[in-house]
Parts: sequence; C-alpha cells; structure tokens
Amino acid sequence: MKAKHLNSISLVYTQDVYPKIIFKMADIFDHTILCNKCNTKMQNSQITKDGFILRIMVCPKCNEKFIHPNDQHEYDKFSNLKNKEFRVKMRLIGNSYAVSIPKEIVSFIREQEKVMDDMVRLCFEDFRRLSLNFNEIEKIKRIRH
Repeated sequence: MKAKHLNSISLVYTQDVYPKIIFKMADIFDHTILCNKCNTKMQNSQITKDGFILRIMVCPKCNEKFIHPNDQHEYDKFSNLKNKEFRVKMRLIGNSYAVSIPKEIVSFIREQEKVMDDMVRLCFEDFRRLSLNFNEIEKIKRIRH
C-alpha cells in the first residue's frame, strides 16, 4: 500500500483501483487548555454518566469542568433515543415471537461498539419487563480467551 501525504490529508492507494482519502484531525484534548476563570492549565479526566465514559477537562484550582465536544454529542444522541418511545409489533414466527428493533437504535449501538455480534442476551427482569443486552456476549468471549 502506497501513501502520499499532503498536509493533514493522506491519499492511500489500496489494491482497489481508486485511492482512499483519509482526513486526520487533531484532538482538542491533545493540546494545553487554560481555564477561562483562573487561567490555570486544565487536566484530563473522565466521568461516567448513564454508562457512558465521558472525557473531561478539569481545572485543579477552581474545579471548572467541561466535557469533550464529541463525547457530549454522542451522549446527547443517546439521551434523545433513551427519551423516545417506540411502538413495535410482536409477531409469531414458528414457535417463537419476534419483536423488531428500530434501525436508529441498532445503528447507534453499532456506532458506539464498532462491531456487534448478531447474538444478544435477553432477560426477563420483572413482570411485563424484558431487557436486551448487546455487549454481554462480547464481554464473555473476551473473558474466555
């Protein structure tokens, strides 16, 4: 594979006939960021919110915080889906029932995990409540290997 570099753009020639263009952007958190309130150098940290690990910058002097813009965007997409109610049909297929999962939910999960198995874990939590876990199968595979 041959590559030509033009500033922040790389042209990568694969085995295909057409070149693939890759844009490389610098991450804002890779640079020194000063606090707006006290002009102190901020430090990288993380917080967990609804199962999401969000990268943040924290001022050690005044404790001012802000979330990485990309992480905030992904969390907002999650919040919008979480607060949305979907009405789906339950159908009888052979000896089992099937429920369709809206495409926007599956797309969001695939985006977050990059790779998703076809297998999911189904649990009967409470009366009238089922849960689907998409990442449990992958965690079990990692533990075994």
